[in-house]
Amino acid sequence: MVAAHAADHWLAGELLSTPVLKVTDLKTEFDTPDGVVHAVNGVSFEVRPGEFLGVVGESGSGKSVTMMSLLRLIPMPPGRIVSGAAEFDDEDLLAVDIDDLREVRGGKIGFIFQDPMTSLNPVLTIGKQLREPLKIHLRCDTKTANETAANLLTMVGLPDAKQRLKSYPHELSGGMRQRVMIAIALACSPQLLIADEPTTALDVTVQAQIIDIVQNLRDQLGTAMIWITHDLGVIAGLADRVLVMYGGAIVEQAKVADVYQRPEHPYTQGLLNSVPRLDQKGSELESIKGSPPNMYSEPTGCTFAPRCPYAFSRCREEVPQLVEVGDDHMVACWWDTKTEAPRDV
Repeated sequence: MVAAHAADHWLAGELLSTPVLKVTDLKTEFDTPDGVVHAVNGVSFEVRPGEFLGVVGESGSGKSVTMMSLLRLIPMPPGRIVSGAAEFDDEDLLAVDIDDLREVRGGKIGFIFQDPMTSLNPVLTIGKQLREPLKIHLRCDTKTANETAANLLTMVGLPDAKQRLKSYPHELSGGMRQRVMIAIALACSPQLLIADEPTTALDVTVQAQIIDIVQNLRDQLGTAMIWITHDLGVIAGLADRVLVMYGGAIVEQAKVADVYQRPEHPYTQGLLNSVPRLDQKGSELESIKGSPPNMYSEPTGCTFAPRCPYAFSRCREEVPQLVEVGDDHMVACWWDTKTEAPRDV
């Protein structure tokens, strides 16, 4: 059942051209006692069928809020989506009725949350939590839901699947709980799967196992995926394209090889210089000087300018927009790192 979407979204190994998801000018804010936090500032991107899109950036860069805003999962209030559109399956997710959106959540779009320890209901069995989306979205009867739930647990590498359906979350390890979360997200054969730092709370060995499972599922199902992380090493082995976020905006987007071999934005370069690399033994790691941006004020220039070694007057006065600098490679920066001169745009 789950594999049925593979043929729809994957054609001879080539990504199809029509986006599964197209996001335009998304802006999200939060009211706090200290003022308005401008968490997401005009984010635009698309996800193609069968594509694995990595989203990277430091904590507070807007990665999770961007993706949760698309399904209106942010608490409202204090949060609010100020503007934008998210076209998915011929609908704008930010404009549809909330009841229609519930049909999308868990059905057409799966979401793996960050912490498997708290994302599962502690008083319900694993089986009940797996059967619920199957009954709601696919209208399965109990017998079919049980069989499908067991198959899903087997697919994500949980042994004794039928027995595990009777278990409660506290009876499983962190890695097993994360496998259950992946199974729930995949239950209804979604067109798009969003994973919000799904390996952060796990030890390194279990992280590797979860990543291996995701890679295998991606190869089997051809489901489009968005993987949110601050771990550049994970993205290198998984993604087709990468979005780099800073200060609530996308500062660079490119094919994964271009991001690692030809980074154009000073922030992307800084991130890569702070990560240990096997091909650069003996070289010292560099930190990005300065502090994260103040998100209480709406950007009037480049948010990275106070930390950027190349910043000049225009950077502080005008917000840079994404411009094309190569094949499927865009960057939001007034400085051209190739020519070492201001960009002519």
